[in-house]
Amino acid sequence: MSTVWLRVFLEVARHGSFTVAARTLGWTQSAVSRQVSALEAALGGARLFDRLPRGVRLTEAGRVLVPHAEAVAQSLHGAARELAALREVAGGRLRFGAFATADAALVPWALAAFRARHPGVRVTREEGLTPALLDRLTAGHLDLAVVSTTRPAPLEAYELHHLLDEPLYVAVPAGHPLAGHPRPVALGRLAGADWISGSPRPEGTLLDAVLRQGFRPRITHVVAEWTAKQGYVAAGLGVTLVPALAATSVRPDITLLRLRDEDAPARGVYAATVRGRSLSPAAQAFIGVLREAAVSAVPAATTASAAPVVPG
Repeated sequence: MSTVWLRVFLEVARHGSFTVAARTLGWTQSAVSRQVSALEAALGGARLFDRLPRGVRLTEAGRVLVPHAEAVAQSLHGAARELAALREVAGGRLRFGAFATADAALVPWALAAFRARHPGVRVTREEGLTPALLDRLTAGHLDLAVVSTTRPAPLEAYELHHLLDEPLYVAVPAGHPLAGHPRPVALGRLAGADWISGSPRPEGTLLDAVLRQGFRPRITHVVAEWTAKQGYVAAGLGVTLVPALAATSVRPDITLLRLRDEDAPARGVYAATVRGRSLSPAAQAFIGVLREAAVSAVPAATTASAAPVVPG
């Protein structure tokens, strides 16, 4: 059943006239009559209007059809309004995830700016490690994920929209012998240190950078939360690697040492989306806001250009 037929039927019913309905629609009277006849045929031949000397009048079948036709018309109008809201980023939803240190600086700035500009969008956020976020993205539970990697863009299934490159620091107690060192330090100088990490194994963590220097870090304390790691460092219980996104909230009783680039290459931060999957206008807008926030979130980092970086 054509929705055009229903639209014409409602116009004729509203005006009680084929002639007035045709004028309202910008059609000819014969075209309106053909549409009504086609609708009557689709309904099994039930006559919808009695033809009168002046105009038409709904039959019993026509009166039964009116509320159903109006419901269809209202539903279509509602769909059009919602689609327009999506295009204008005035409605719809945005589901995104981010790794923990991005939640410390980058994401709050971006989320505040996005909500100020697009208050009608329903936003939900998740926090997790990059592999878990990518799994959620692939499964369709997220529209985008803010992820990080210290290696070249890893997964062909994703488009990685580059946000920034953040350097790594090593946090040491304020009284540490290297605390006043004026230049970037080599990781090898910390080979004998006790390390604080979020995992008992360095593989797959920031301490991958240490492994690439040819020594295995001695992890003496496993601490997941960043502020707690700072407390352990301040107490002299070890050192830990700190990405630049977390460096903005460092305690005054610890010191951050910049590492040599060749020892600890900058960690890339990306907004990941699934390759080949259409992005909603809200997701596109949020990526733009993330790029703006990256400039203020990590002033020392190298931020993205306007174009996305897509892994080959």
